Amino acid sequence: MRHSTSSRVLARILLTALSSTSTFAAPVAIPPSKTLSPDIDLPLPDLTRRQAHSDPVAVPDVDFQGPPGSSGNLRGGANLIGYNPANPIQTASTQIPTSDFQLAPGQTEDADLGLYLDFTGVENFQPIRGNDNSPTDPGPRTSQYELLNSDLYAPPGTDSGAVSNSKWPLGLSHNRHGTPASAGFARQENVDSLPIATAMAGVDMRLSPNAYREMHWHQANEWSLILNGSVRLTSSNSAGEVFQDDLQAGDVWFFPAGDPHTIQAFEDGCEFLLIFDQGDFSDSGTSLVSELFERMPKSVLAKNFRTDVSAFDNLPTGELYIFPGTPAPANLSAQNVTGPAGNIPTNLSYSYHFSQQQPFEVPGGNVKIIDSTSFPIAENFAAALVTIHPGAMRELHWHPTSDEWNYVISGSARFTVYEAPDSSGTFDLTEGDVGYIPATEAHYLENTGTEDFVYLEMLLAPRYTDISVNQWLGLTPPQVVKDHLGLPDAVINALPKTKPFLMPGNRNLLTTNFTGEVL
Repeated sequence: MRHSTSSRVLARILLTALSSTSTFAAPVAIPPSKTLSPDIDLPLPDLTRRQAHSDPVAVPDVDFQGPPGSSGNLRGGANLIGYNPANPIQTASTQIPTSDFQLAPGQTEDADLGLYLDFTGVENFQPIRGNDNSPTDPGPRTSQYELLNSDLYAPPGTDSGAVSNSKWPLGLSHNRHGTPASAGFARQENVDSLPIATAMAGVDMRLSPNAYREMHWHQANEWSLILNGSVRLTSSNSAGEVFQDDLQAGDVWFFPAGDPHTIQAFEDGCEFLLIFDQGDFSDSGTSLVSELFERMPKSVLAKNFRTDVSAFDNLPTGELYIFPGTPAPANLSAQNVTGPAGNIPTNLSYSYHFSQQQPFEVPGGNVKIIDSTSFPIAENFAAALVTIHPGAMRELHWHPTSDEWNYVISGSARFTVYEAPDSSGTFDLTEGDVGYIPATEAHYLENTGTEDFVYLEMLLAPRYTDISVNQWLGLTPPQVVKDHLGLPDAVINALPKTKPFLMPGNRNLLTTNFTGEVL
């Protein structure tokens, strides 16, 4: 419908008038260059639509009824907006007096020394480093977290810039229980909990005695270290070759992406660490045999397995996930099933009895390495199981081609990661924590406890490699090192030409002079 010419003129007059008042809603703007034309339909204004919130500071006059026993108002009045001399300002000091807190040993030393601060038993400890004038923390606060993360709470003076969070405690991950719950549980770390960990993810899984992790397969490769207990593994590959083995704490297995497998605990139960080569891996996204059968038409199942549909009347409803099982026979051969293709060749076996490998002993602890050199099937996984004695440290190093995903098996430690060009951050690790350090970022790990620190270093690489800062400088012409760093000749001359891996230390973590100790 088109309006008459007089109607369109009247409408424009009304719109112009309405634009000069705040009583009504603003009209649709009409560009000055546009002229009224019989071909243009111009909507007539809505004279009843009021401007919303014409008084922006007024409190709505609503007769709100609260529950029995309630009192007061949900909202304040207009007199609380902006400056008003009638509104009081409390100026009492929020700084905590020195009489109300204690300092940990080493806390007043030069902040750049970066001494480890142990707040255990320190009353109302504060985020102070090397300066009594440092700010105090009146709260609110969770001192239990700060106690476990003293280098975040009171960082070394050498920390600089914004470094991505590099640790995640699996104790903060959701525990997903089996069916029934007593059968076991699993908890995971991935990019949802640790965004920096883009290349790898981990799962800590517990199976109660004789329980199964049901028959399943993944889109990602799976590498595992058994933390305690013992298991029986079964699998087969696309060639129809089969694999079976019994493993115990300290042993390793690997299942290529897509290969179906089953894990069953023996009567002692078991717990194992799983590492996947996808940072966004989720244990909840695993392909399961129970769901495979439930999601297929029964007529198709009957045709596929050459039987009647009644054979599938007792299929489980929903996924089994982790569930109780019939105890496995002690003799592996009692469950041996082999087809025409035979067994997977030994050199490509999915298991490695890492618990039987003797460690490489060095001053400060020991190291065990496993990579495709000794475990060929895991062609792009390399790991080091490292034990660091109290006071010692994993030397300054970086990994040239792979991120590092690590997991703490026992003890406590800290590490500083250097992020180019001028940032660093220090993080504390305790049992069950996951750490993550991107490729080429230099770091160390220092045992800060009174017991051995044992952890797993995992790389996505065919061989375990690292660059030792000690060895690098030792293999550089001395004058070049001196010109760059200004180190004394005695220090330069003592630099090693072989890789130390670990550096011995002193149980007294306030020690700062290690002169005379051979590198």
